[in-house]
Amino acid sequence: MLTETAFGDSRLSFWLRVRDVAVPPSMIETATVRRTAGDWAGACAAAGVDVDLDLRTVTRVHGSGTAARIRADLRRLAPDLLRWHMPRTAPGGFLRPGTALTLARYDEPGRAHPLHLVVRTAPAWADGGQRISLAVRAGPDPAGLDGGPAGRYRTPDRRFRLDLHRHLWDASRSAELRSRSGADGPPGEYGSAASAPPWASSVPGPERFALDRWADEAALLLAAEGRPGGGRVSVRVGGRRRVLLDVRVSPGTSGAGGGTAEVRSAEVVRASARTGLPVLPDAATWVLPDLALLRSGSVGPDRLHPLVAAALAPGGRRPAGSGVDTDGLAPPRVVDCRGARHRIALVEGELVALDHGPAEIRREELLAALTGTPLPCLQAIDTAHRRPDGLTDIRDRLEHGDTAGALSRVEDLLGTEARLRDGDLRDMLRDAAQRRVTHGLFRAGLADPGPKKGPRERALFRAGVHRSRPRQASYH
Repeated sequence: MLTETAFGDSRLSFWLRVRDVAVPPSMIETATVRRTAGDWAGACAAAGVDVDLDLRTVTRVHGSGTAARIRADLRRLAPDLLRWHMPRTAPGGFLRPGTALTLARYDEPGRAHPLHLVVRTAPAWADGGQRISLAVRAGPDPAGLDGGPAGRYRTPDRRFRLDLHRHLWDASRSAELRSRSGADGPPGEYGSAASAPPWASSVPGPERFALDRWADEAALLLAAEGRPGGGRVSVRVGGRRRVLLDVRVSPGTSGAGGGTAEVRSAEVVRASARTGLPVLPDAATWVLPDLALLRSGSVGPDRLHPLVAAALAPGGRRPAGSGVDTDGLAPPRVVDCRGARHRIALVEGELVALDHGPAEIRREELLAALTGTPLPCLQAIDTAHRRPDGLTDIRDRLEHGDTAGALSRVEDLLGTEARLRDGDLRDMLRDAAQRRVTHGLFRAGLADPGPKKGPRERALFRAGVHRSRPRQASYH
């Protein structure tokens, strides 16, 4: 449940932090350069997307026509834009673990199930590096065509299907984000329900949802399900509630499929009620986070993905460059050392004390090796190596998969020739490397979280007994 706190809307602060660290500018720029050059596989590598599909296998099994359609979609894929819009969980803002999303579906004559182009995230115990997997999936087969063992990834989730929202990953259609998000409607303030339809009063917390878009988005969903005239749609509005919409699509010149869509009624039911109805994707349910941040004044267009900024704020400009500070060397840090103010700074890639000679430094290092107390300048250097001031920033970058950015930050603080000492920084880097190893073992089918739970353990888990960690809340 999204809440108002003493510091404002928790959803806004959550997405503000995600936008700062989850998709770094360097990733966006590298992926964009490779994509525009026609190297879709290189763009995926730059954006942390593992390609688990073989177009030659697709051609052999499904024919050259289907393979050509998939290849065309891959060339239009902006993997950095996809990562930007992937569903995430609170409070860390990590990718929603164990989730599969359909990017596109390819119907084939003579086959009961369409072929799916899907992206998948690893389970929480193997999500080191926050990497995404791209594959094709044939019908109900969990393994798809990637050759991996069945059961490693889940089947596509109806809540997060993106085949009806290609503007969230297709660079050629990213401009549609403006109309599909409602950004071209009345601006208003985030949290205002001024443009909400009459039936909005039956929805709990209507200010959090894109209610003015539900009718048209539901019509798109129903048309994809073979019911262009309208019908009922289920909308998830929380962990325990659903809204059942009765949508009617009449002939016209607007709305989905050239018709005018309207909601005739809305009914709130418990999540336990099994309706069997189509589920409105989350991308159409909530107010777009970037639109909410822009309207609240929390960010400017320069802090958004370039394709998102071009759609939501056409007049804004994103400055060139990687976003890395290149103004030069950091200024020396001042340390109170035995009644004087001394400086420590980076010299030839190493953090050194500028106001002490080599002989004095060697003498103090020997004193420290014999369990003595060294100079305050050397103590400050030792503390910087064990627990630098930017430790939180480095941790965030590592946890979100920005290893290059984290190491660059370490070099900015300690120099390129620094030798890490035992402490928080060394432990953090070691843990990040171990998580990447675990992820690699998971992808190779060589690791699992442990023995499967029996009926009693599963019942206790569902009841919340002996839960190993807090439940994750989805903010998307």
